[in-house]
Amino acid sequence: MLDFNTLERLYQSFLVCGNVTTDSRRIESGAMFFALKGENFDGNEFALAAIESGAGAVVVSKESPFAQKLSQKECRADIFLVEDTLETLQTLARYHRSHFNIPVIALTGTNGKTTTKELLSVVLSRKFDVTYTLGNLNNHIGVPLTLLRLTEQTRMAVIEMGANHPGEIALLMSIALPNYGLVTNVGKAHLEGFGSFEGVKRAKGEMYDYLQRTADMVFYNCDDENICEMVSERPDLNRTPYGLQYNSAEILPASQNEPFLRMKCVVDSQEVFISSRLVGGYNANNILAAVTVGQFFGVPIQDCVEAINGYIPSNHRSQAEYTGNNFLILDTYNANPSSMKASLENFSKTNFNNKVIVLGDMLELGPESLNEHRRVIELLGTVEFEKCYLVGGEFSKGAAGIDIPDSISLFEDVYALKRYFEEEPIKGKTVLIKGSNGIKLPLLKEVL
Repeated sequence: MLDFNTLERLYQSFLVCGNVTTDSRRIESGAMFFALKGENFDGNEFALAAIESGAGAVVVSKESPFAQKLSQKECRADIFLVEDTLETLQTLARYHRSHFNIPVIALTGTNGKTTTKELLSVVLSRKFDVTYTLGNLNNHIGVPLTLLRLTEQTRMAVIEMGANHPGEIALLMSIALPNYGLVTNVGKAHLEGFGSFEGVKRAKGEMYDYLQRTADMVFYNCDDENICEMVSERPDLNRTPYGLQYNSAEILPASQNEPFLRMKCVVDSQEVFISSRLVGGYNANNILAAVTVGQFFGVPIQDCVEAINGYIPSNHRSQAEYTGNNFLILDTYNANPSSMKASLENFSKTNFNNKVIVLGDMLELGPESLNEHRRVIELLGTVEFEKCYLVGGEFSKGAAGIDIPDSISLFEDVYALKRYFEEEPIKGKTVLIKGSNGIKLPLLKEVL
C-alpha cells in the first residue's frame, strides 16, 4: 500500500510523463513504465532497457534484484521502488480517476459487451469528448491503463470490464469509481472460473452491488429475465430500461441483398429506422442500449442513428466479409453456449442462400464442457444448413456415442479443416464462422 506522499509524488511524475506503458518495447519518449510480473515474464528485467529507450519514470518492485541496479544508476528518469507494481498501477489509476467529475459508464456482460462499448462510444462521441476502452483492455491491467488515458479534454468515459473469476468486477469497480453501469446479459461463460451459471450472475451482479451502494444509475434490458431478476434483487438501484419489447423493436429479415442488421424501434415515442453494418439480430439489444444511453445524456436521436449506421465492426466480432468466393459471417473473437445459441438461431432465421456453418470449440467451460458441446450439436438439428464443420477436441468428445448426420463433419483443429478446404474448395456459400479465439478460426479466411 502506498502512503499518500509517495502516491502524490508518483502522480506528479505521471502528469509530467503524460502516458503509461507496461511494454518496454513500446516506450514513447518520456513515458512512465510499470514493471509488471506475470507467469512467464518479469517486467522488472526490462526497466533499465525502458530508461535507455527514453522512459521518464519507471515503477519497479523493491524486492526485484534489478531494483538495486536501478538505484545505483545515474539517470534522469524518476525511479519508484514499490511493494507491488500492479497494485500501484491500480492505485494510481483510481487516484487519477478521482480528479475527474465526469460521467463514467462501466460496462460488463457475458456477450456483446465489446460491441456495446463501441456503439456507446460512437454515439456519445457525437456530443462529448469520450475516453473509452481500446480493443479488449478490460481486465485488472487494461482498466487502469484506460483510466490513465483520461485528460482535461475528457467529458465522459466508457470502461469495459471483463471477468472470469468472482470478485474481479468488484475490484474493477473500486478502481474505476463509475457512476453509471450496464450489464448486457448473463450467460454460460468462463464456467471453469465461476463454477456455475449462478456464479456468473453473482459475479456480474457485483456491478449492481457497487452502484446500489452509491445510488447511481444502471441501464438494463427489461426484456431479459435474468437481468430483471438481478435488478429486482437490488431495490435501491436507480434504473433506466430498454429492450426489444420495451422499445417496440422490429428486426427486419436478413438476406443475400440485405445481410446486415436493420431494425425499427420506438424511442421517446418516436419511431426510428436503423440500418447498421452489424450482422446478427442478437445485436439489436446492443444497439438499443447505445440509443438509450445516448438519449439519457442528451444526444439527439438522429445523431444516435447516424453514429450506429456508420459504425463498422472489426476484430472478427459480428463482422461480414465477401471474399470473392463466399460471404463470410465472422464471430470468432469468443464463444460460449449463450452466444453460440444466439448465433445459430439468428443464422437459421436469415434468408441467406447456401448456408454453411463452421463452429470451433468453446473454451473455459470446465466440467460442463462435454454437455455444453453436445447441446450445441443437438441444436444443429433445428438449424437449416447445407454443411456444418465442427472444429476441436471438445466437439469431438461431444459427438462421441451419438448419431450425427452426414452433413456434419468433425476436424481435430483448424489446420486440418484448412487443408480440407484447400483440397475441396467451396464457392458461392454463406458461411457462419463461430468459435473461441483460441481455436484460430480466422485462419480459414485464406481458403474461403
